[in-house]
Amino acid sequence: MNLAYDYPVLGAFWTVMWIFLWVLWIVLLFRIIGDIFRDDELSGVAKTIWLLFVVVVPFLGVFVYVLARGKGMGQREVKHARAQQQAFDDYIRDTAGSGTGPGSEADQLAKLSEMRAKGDITDAEFQRAKEKILH
Repeated sequence: MNLAYDYPVLGAFWTVMWIFLWVLWIVLLFRIIGDIFRDDELSGVAKTIWLLFVVVVPFLGVFVYVLARGKGMGQREVKHARAQQQAFDDYIRDTAGSGTGPGSEADQLAKLSEMRAKGDITDAEFQRAKEKILH
């Protein structure tokens, strides 16, 4: 049994190329379907028609969609990425801001620690105050 003779290097190359093209096709198909649903300018009927066209006649549907609406795909992708980044930044600001303001738990614990270090309160008083803050 000679496998190198039965499956030459060129055959392996063609197999890898077809697998790559198939994966590329699937990724393109999902990006187009995502773009159809993401587009706010399309009505529900237009989205349905495009989706049916892309699913029923995939090769022709994808090529026609890219030719007809390809330029807008990039713009919609950038708009979506900016909206996600803005939402993430707002979440970080809200989350980080809630723990650092005056009167926050961290601020109160820092003040208690400072008072204990100066000797203004005892360790027992510090523990009681710390439990009140944390609970």
